[in-house]
Amino acid sequence: MSSRQPVWLVTGGAGFIGGNFIRQAIDDEAARIINLDALTYAGNLEALAVLEDHPDYQFVRGSINDSLLLAELFADESIDAVIHFAAESHVDRSIDGPADFIQTNVVGTMTLLQAALDHYRTLKSSRQDQFRFLHISTDEVYGSLGDNGYFTETTAYAPNSPYSASKASSDHLVRAWHHTFGLPVLTTNCSNNYGPWQFPEKLIPLMISKALAEEPLPVYGDGLNVRDWLHVSDHCRAIRAVLDEGRPGEVYNVGGDAEMTNINVVRILCTYLDELSPRDHGQYEDLISFVTDRPGHDRRYAIDSAKLQRELGWTPEYDFESGMAQTVQWYLGNQDWTGRILDGSYRSERLGAA
Repeated sequence: MSSRQPVWLVTGGAGFIGGNFIRQAIDDEAARIINLDALTYAGNLEALAVLEDHPDYQFVRGSINDSLLLAELFADESIDAVIHFAAESHVDRSIDGPADFIQTNVVGTMTLLQAALDHYRTLKSSRQDQFRFLHISTDEVYGSLGDNGYFTETTAYAPNSPYSASKASSDHLVRAWHHTFGLPVLTTNCSNNYGPWQFPEKLIPLMISKALAEEPLPVYGDGLNVRDWLHVSDHCRAIRAVLDEGRPGEVYNVGGDAEMTNINVVRILCTYLDELSPRDHGQYEDLISFVTDRPGHDRRYAIDSAKLQRELGWTPEYDFESGMAQTVQWYLGNQDWTGRILDGSYRSERLGAA
């Protein structure tokens, strides 16, 4: 049998989840990885600097909308799998500028799918059997839940923001390229991720950076919007399980079994900061400020990941408390990184209020 090392094309690998996935995969010696990233505002190679000279890692700066570049990469690198993270991902930014989300998440995904299909058709049958296109999506495509119930893989799509609508569109394209053209695809829809190296516009790192700067902690609306929190390390393990054992054409939901209101997330975070980096006067919870809610803010998300657990044997290793403790400690130990991010174009200002 051939001992050829598999080659994975990871799109958006300079982002939060993609970067964590690459580091985990390289540590496990899973494959040689080509990281394709356009390095937009949230892309940051500092998280991957440790891999700069690693023989199994290569960075390529470029866009998933560049069909010529994609054709060259598939041909030159003889790709065995695509793990597609690349996306515009922040709901507030999608409210301010939806066109970028359509261009990257919809048109870019279609361009990548077609390049993968063209490559797939050139492979011998034995390698076609092994080829996979894994699309990373979000639970936001399902819309908003009531007080009860969970999103499953058969929940009807009802996206409510430009971001979630663009991701729903990309999900449908992935499904179509499988059913129409036979491309062996897999899709994962995950809940809210948190953990090291997350861009500080997201709730948890934003609140940490503002708290340490003694700034108000802005909580949207009444703070009772519910999300299911998933540690990024657990998410990356789930992606590997789906890539290795998932059935082509199937969707797998990934959740952390950690439903929490936004206000409770912020309060728990404040409790850890009080313990690990106390204020000179008062407690961090004193900084909480309720602000006007986001337009169309979905009330509740909750993931049923029973299919993933039953079929592929995955379970989350982090509960929310242990994951939050690890996350807060990481940000406290890496304030210089957050500071360099905030010295750039993003200054933790309110977005998406219109």
